[in-house]
Amino acid sequence: MGQSYGESRLEAACQRALMLGSCRYKSIESILKHRLDQQPLEEQQELALPDTHDNIRGPAYYH
Repeated sequence: MGQSYGESRLEAACQRALMLGSCRYKSIESILKHRLDQQPLEEQQELALPDTHDNIRGPAYYH
């Protein structure tokens, strides 16, 4: 694939595949075919967890 698409595109496709958790040949090939490697990578959003909840006891419970 590096010879067909170029090393920089292949590297970008592999980075995208790693982010998606799909590091198979077919996945990388599909990313390259659809030029998804040239699209900006979306930053992973952090999971917003609540600070308080009825089921969370907190550190004071254990002392």
